[in-house]
Amino acid sequence: MTKTEINADQTALGIELGSTRIKAVLIGADYQTIASGEFEWENSFENGLWTYHVEDVWNGLQTAYQKLANEVKVKYRTTLTKVGSIGISAMMHGYLPFDSKGNQLVPFRTWRNTNTEQAAVKLTSLFQFNIPLRWSIAHLYQAILDSEEHIKHLDFLTTLSGYIHWKLTGQKILGIGEASGMFPIDFETGNFNLSMIEQLENLITSFNYEWSLRKVLPTVQKAGTQAGNLTEEGANLLDITGNLKAGIPLCPPEGDAGTGMVATNSVRKSTGNVSAGTSIFAMIVLEKGLSDYYPEIDMVTTPDGKPVAMVHCNNFTSDVNAWMKLFSEIYDILGTKADTEQLFTALFQKAMEADADTGGLVNCSYYSGEPITGLDEGRPLLVRSPDSKLTLSNLMQSLIYSALATLRIGMEILTTKEKVQINYILGHGGFFKTEKVGQQMMANALETPISVMENAGEGGPWGMAVLAAYSVQKKNQSLIDYLHQEVFVTEKIKTINPTAAGIKSFEDYLNRFHSMLEVERVAVDQLK
Repeated sequence: MTKTEINADQTALGIELGSTRIKAVLIGADYQTIASGEFEWENSFENGLWTYHVEDVWNGLQTAYQKLANEVKVKYRTTLTKVGSIGISAMMHGYLPFDSKGNQLVPFRTWRNTNTEQAAVKLTSLFQFNIPLRWSIAHLYQAILDSEEHIKHLDFLTTLSGYIHWKLTGQKILGIGEASGMFPIDFETGNFNLSMIEQLENLITSFNYEWSLRKVLPTVQKAGTQAGNLTEEGANLLDITGNLKAGIPLCPPEGDAGTGMVATNSVRKSTGNVSAGTSIFAMIVLEKGLSDYYPEIDMVTTPDGKPVAMVHCNNFTSDVNAWMKLFSEIYDILGTKADTEQLFTALFQKAMEADADTGGLVNCSYYSGEPITGLDEGRPLLVRSPDSKLTLSNLMQSLIYSALATLRIGMEILTTKEKVQINYILGHGGFFKTEKVGQQMMANALETPISVMENAGEGGPWGMAVLAAYSVQKKNQSLIDYLHQEVFVTEKIKTINPTAAGIKSFEDYLNRFHSMLEVERVAVDQLK
């Protein structure tokens, strides 16, 4: 039956370029994964900025797709030449400017950069709307303030998913969720906020640029629409074997926040999800707008345009991953090979055996700056007193608690100041692969039940494939109805509630973490 689906184009392909992994997922008519392929990569810190090389973008994309195509060939004895629809997603925000000939003007500046504070503060004041440091418009305005030469030649500005989509289809389009991380969205019109565009254009009039902001931004589209077709050039870019045929429809490209909402069926009002990976963010779909704007809270949208409060933390698993690599070296010097997945599982489970006070350990997981706590740079730190209990279980719990601490600080604004009601939070991403551990600790940290679905490990790429399928298969259904009636009909959900002991343990740790932040500030100043 699966081979028949493949040959009949009843599939959907979702590709997501995450911070540490590019993954391609092919789903069938029942939304189950048929095949997948991935490519691991890392950002690099060059000339004071976090970036990925465009050559690595295409190498990773092509490698992930080829692994998927090879799996199809081995499992189903058929060559993948066509799919029903395609969707591209990627880490949100960042800065990818091009000139009128399509030349990239500067290396890709990722969401991780925090050099845009001056611009973000000025734009927030101008718009009376929070503009985070990582948003594309903050990068653009900072480049203007810094008198960067390339700004004179600007013709098109987009994000990573928008760039890939453009090269595959020739269309300069963004899904509304991804677009909401470039520039504020007017929730009534479902487009960029024109009054704010006019405010910024008036602000930069004296620079006499030949371009206008409204012309360099991509076209905004909501989920459920078609956003072009795969061109011959695009097909050859994606599949270097030349087997993939042109003409396949693509849906609007999205960001990893939007695909996370889809992957967890969290696009209804008063629902939420947490995407946990290199960075972590919580997305809460609002009943109404917030009473005020906060620098810790981003206002973005669902893929179908509903307002969402987003708590985004730049740092999450990078420090945990670094320690895991250290532990793997023990296997190397003993002449054995560590199974990465087994190691993660064993050490996460070990964290559940920690002392109630985490042995007195406290950790700061900041590899980069963290706007929520007001830090422009990061210095990963582990601090203990002479009487602390440095055990493996305490160390692992401290690492995980530290990763969750900043998210908790941001979420308190919504739950305490704005009294936002949250019916449930669903988690997805690699953090939840080890059964119960991450789920329980997050429930304790946020003091709310945390649910995961069976596809929690698939995350964004699978969610992007669902959006691709929705763009061609919907039956006059809203995205909410489509997910509820078609995709998640038989989905099994596991929910874990916080425990009194776990809440107290995390609260005690959070108090130490707040004190630790003062040490972190000194470390940033003194350790260059």
